[in-house]
Amino acid sequence: MARIAGVDLPKNKRIEIALTYIYGIGRVTAQKILNQANVNWDIRTKDLDDDQIARIRDIIDKNYKVEGDLRREIALNIKRLMEIGSYRGLRHKLGLPVRGQRTHTNARTRKGPRKPIGGRKK
Repeated sequence: MARIAGVDLPKNKRIEIALTYIYGIGRVTAQKILNQANVNWDIRTKDLDDDQIARIRDIIDKNYKVEGDLRREIALNIKRLMEIGSYRGLRHKLGLPVRGQRTHTNARTRKGPRKPIGGRKK
């Protein structure tokens, strides 16, 4: 089993898809990495040899911020926005949509389940 950036890649998936299991790597980035490492996109993860895995691991370590480092950077950016009191920071604090979506009706994912208000029916 290939282990890259602290993530166990699925054995039976194509390596192009398996690399997307790493936080911070999508399809296009995975294709760029495989081109640089000279690895065929269609090969399955279980069929990779140690040399190919090492080349992929080296490229990711040198050129990309992934997993814990990326999560930490994003969390620090959000924390900074909240500390300086920007509009986006306030939205993060209140748990409301940050990017200008309407909240009168939608936004249930950010706001959570509806809370009933008012009295009971008789």
